[in-house]
Amino acid sequence: MPPKTRITKDMVITAAVEIARKSGYENINARTVSGQLHCSTQPVMYHFSTIDALKRAAYAQVDHLHSEYMMTIPREQDPILGIGLNFIRFAVEEPQLFRFLFQSGYAKESSLLEMIDSEELIPILAAMQEGTGLSMEKTKQVFLTVALFAHGYASIIANNGLEYDEKLIAAHLEQAWNGALLAAAQEEKEHE
Repeated sequence: MPPKTRITKDMVITAAVEIARKSGYENINARTVSGQLHCSTQPVMYHFSTIDALKRAAYAQVDHLHSEYMMTIPREQDPILGIGLNFIRFAVEEPQLFRFLFQSGYAKESSLLEMIDSEELIPILAAMQEGTGLSMEKTKQVFLTVALFAHGYASIIANNGLEYDEKLIAAHLEQAWNGALLAAAQEEKEHE
């Protein structure tokens, strides 16, 4: 008789992410995760005493996947436009995971100001600051403007099935970027 497969904590988290991807984070529970793993609910509950703890662990994994996705930008593309388009593309390709990240209430941050100071955004903000030459404070302002614009597009697409027209969205995103950049540069010049 073959040995039983040992169900690890990582396996449970990965199964929960797959459930969120296929049918939404609301469907993560001991029964669905154990079904995904082809085991009893005992290994799931062994690793996570509550389903909320499992959802938080799955959320952290999805957040990491999202950050990697956003930073994968073709060399020939402007990094800022690339990050914004990747944010929207993620909503197109992974609408359930997008909803989990941004509409579930599992985010660690409770405000936009906390979000912009989060550790996960450091590489994104650093890339933006290098490209703009602005102070970090102004870079954050520009990021916030573009992020809100991109988030609006992504939310409409993820929730309402709006058709994804990359050319049109890229043009709108570039206008938002240019406007935010111009305003930040002007403000910095006025305060010199």
